[in-house]
Amino acid sequence: MILVTGSAGFIGSNFVLDWFAQSGESIISLDKLTYAGNLENLASLKNDPRHIFVHGDIGDAQLVGRLLAEHRPRAVVNFAAESHVDRSIHGPEDFIQTNIVGTFHLLEAVRTYWSGLTDTEKTAFRFLHVSTDEVYGSLAKNEPAFSETHRYEPNSPYSASKAASDHLVRAYHHTYGLPVLTTNCSNNYGPYHFPEKLIPLMIVNALAGKALPVYGDGQQIRDWLYVRDHCSAIRRVLEKGRLGEVYNVGGWNEKANLDIVHTVCALLDELRPRMDGKSYRERITFVTDRPGHDRRYAIDARKIERELGWKPVETFETGIRKTVQWYLDNQAWVSNVQSGSYRLWVEKNYAGRAR
Repeated sequence: MILVTGSAGFIGSNFVLDWFAQSGESIISLDKLTYAGNLENLASLKNDPRHIFVHGDIGDAQLVGRLLAEHRPRAVVNFAAESHVDRSIHGPEDFIQTNIVGTFHLLEAVRTYWSGLTDTEKTAFRFLHVSTDEVYGSLAKNEPAFSETHRYEPNSPYSASKAASDHLVRAYHHTYGLPVLTTNCSNNYGPYHFPEKLIPLMIVNALAGKALPVYGDGQQIRDWLYVRDHCSAIRRVLEKGRLGEVYNVGGWNEKANLDIVHTVCALLDELRPRMDGKSYRERITFVTDRPGHDRRYAIDARKIERELGWKPVETFETGIRKTVQWYLDNQAWVSNVQSGSYRLWVEKNYAGRAR
């Protein structure tokens, strides 16, 4: 059995679903169910005896300690995090509490549990911490991609809080010997992505006949990783990764944001054309950029391929087509996650940005 935190979020829920597609091993799911944690993502597992869902916070050390003692998992995979840069700009405190303080309490509970295991169980145990490429800062156009030894230079409250959590994980390995692994991934996309991030927001707004807001000149570059490729990388690191090591996980797909939006529009023009015959590109609206917007991220994923034999299966072209089709096929899910609080957030973030 393994314990997965943040299991009802975008990447966490994809990981749980993919885990059961690949393995019969049970999972204890722990999620706080904030705005982006959605139990509907795990609805297909409602009656599956292999899956135990617990509503709770990684910062609740007593709860985490009880779960560890009762279920005795052989590994913890930590997805739990506040993860939206724009939200961190508007309200950084939640990011400090979850990503730093929450990770500290989780590590303390896990360390106590691990210390009480037999020598054989200790050797087999793993704590895998899922992080982001944003901790490395921003790259100039011609700079080499982020490697695992790149200096940390976080530029937003979100990335700073994730950098701090990474340092805590490293320190618990160095100081206490806790058997940790860390992955730093590039921008994920795919099913169950909460529609405040770029790709799902463009799809949802386009289908609703709304403007497609693009920050600044739209030339911010990201490396795009299909979420199920990310899940397979985490499984591989959990299985074979060297203790204390960091593995960067990327899709080898550097794209400018505006190119992403154009691709989404072209796919919607093909798969769900507008009644008036016009292209969805007509609705692209350039808006004022967000403060401190990093210009470019890029992941060098050669280490994980060299050491563990992992590389992504999806190209961006295959992955984005699957993603757009999933949103077209799952409009009920989209409607259910667009609560009043979500609509208020979108209004708050984009109000007054039009140029």
